[in-house]
Amino acid sequence: MLYLNPEQNRCFLRRFHLIFAAKNLVSRRPRKLGSPPSCVSIPYIPEPMDFSLSDHQKLIRDTIRQFMEAEVRPSVAQRDRQEKFPGDEIHKLAALGCCGMMVPESWGGPGLDTISYVLMLEEVARIDAAMATALSVTNSAVQIPLLNFGSEVQKQIYLQRLATGEILGAFCLTEAQAGSDAAAIQTRAVRHDAIYKLQGTKTWVTNGSVAGVFLVFAKTDSAAGGKGITAFLVEPNFPGFRAGRHEEKMGQRCSPSVEIILNDCEVPMENRLGEEGQGLKIALSALDGGRIGIAALSVGLAQGAIEEAVKYAKQRRAFGKNIADFQAIQWMLADMHMEIEAARALLYQAAWLKDAHPARLGTVASKAKLYGSEMANRVAAKAVQIHGSVGYSRETPVERMYRDARVLTIYEGTSEIQRMIIARDLLRSHAA
Repeated sequence: MLYLNPEQNRCFLRRFHLIFAAKNLVSRRPRKLGSPPSCVSIPYIPEPMDFSLSDHQKLIRDTIRQFMEAEVRPSVAQRDRQEKFPGDEIHKLAALGCCGMMVPESWGGPGLDTISYVLMLEEVARIDAAMATALSVTNSAVQIPLLNFGSEVQKQIYLQRLATGEILGAFCLTEAQAGSDAAAIQTRAVRHDAIYKLQGTKTWVTNGSVAGVFLVFAKTDSAAGGKGITAFLVEPNFPGFRAGRHEEKMGQRCSPSVEIILNDCEVPMENRLGEEGQGLKIALSALDGGRIGIAALSVGLAQGAIEEAVKYAKQRRAFGKNIADFQAIQWMLADMHMEIEAARALLYQAAWLKDAHPARLGTVASKAKLYGSEMANRVAAKAVQIHGSVGYSRETPVERMYRDARVLTIYEGTSEIQRMIIARDLLRSHAA
């Protein structure tokens, strides 16, 4: 029973009467069907709030989970040590439709919604974050720009092959001196009759050693700054294209990050994506979707980490009982679980908005990516702590998860950039 002091009771009654009066006011006024209530005290919700997954979405989640447990978990630790790309496993996932999930059926994909896509990434990242990164790039960063800005011929040549997993895609924006400041790229593209010649070097190219097509951004008008950037579809067999050094990374070692060298790389004019000067718009639209993908990857990795922590805490004994019986461990697990659920809510909101109301997506993708990526690092750190010294060993999955999580706050827009985006939008919406 709730006990209130006299002042609290008066406040409670005032609030109750206001709500009751507002409801009566709305109910008495005739209102056109589908129009919002006239009383400002009750926010208008145009559609019912429903957090449940459809049967089809549950089937996708469960199918991918079963596949990852049977086909990927047994080999993930060894591949991490060897830095071996999971080509065979991704080929099998492609047969399940995971390499082009949001591509329409007319172009070889299953034409699924973004919720289904993030469910797939969650389940993959729960066991292998590096594999999830490779799938995220080819699904979102490459195929969605091609779907939205590509010509019919470009889609015929590349999109169906990408959607079926025949080839993978790579996204080439970052350079040694241009990371967060995408408009500062130095790669140049000069037109010579029916071809462009690209000159420059791209860094940290995910899938760089295994991709069949590269979405490359270069400046066709240096004087125009960001408005002078143009996008190109580049094949690895084009003259002047070369893969350079592979980064030796802290984590996600099965996902190759490669330097791409363009030495007067010859690209046919018909491989320009969109118009000249549209490149930055194309890149930023890809990053919005990419941030949702990284948020999904973060939630999946964190889910894998907490499952390992719970399993270990129920087995490990100290001072005569399982460490799961100690309050210190229970509080860590409770905090981990709470943060994962909060991140998942932000993620699903962003994924739903991307499909239902893309114009309202705004900073929601940035919030999901920012909170999810930082959450995953906290959860992975706690999972290692719960394991104690064994969590520092390469023999445990949480050691790899801890390393894999570190990059989540860096790629697809650093945490600092996400905070800038969120703060600017907040200040703009509250402008005098």
